[in-house]
Amino acid sequence: MAKLKLKAHHIDRDWCKGCGICVRFCPKHVLQLDDREKAYAAHPEKCIGCRLCEMRCPDLSITVETEEEGEKS
Repeated sequence: MAKLKLKAHHIDRDWCKGCGICVRFCPKHVLQLDDREKAYAAHPEKCIGCRLCEMRCPDLSITVETEEEGEKS
């Protein structure tokens, strides 16, 4: 299985309701809620590209963009 590398987190802050599900599901504690109760990637360098946040977001506000290690953009 190829190892995934994070390219970007895309979080639509207009769609995010601040439920915190993404924060609780992230195994590496990448995401946090800010003072407006909106999700953001506080520690993107820790992301393993599992996409649990993307799959569990009930608002469909998160997209995780990844690439396989060694893949050229």
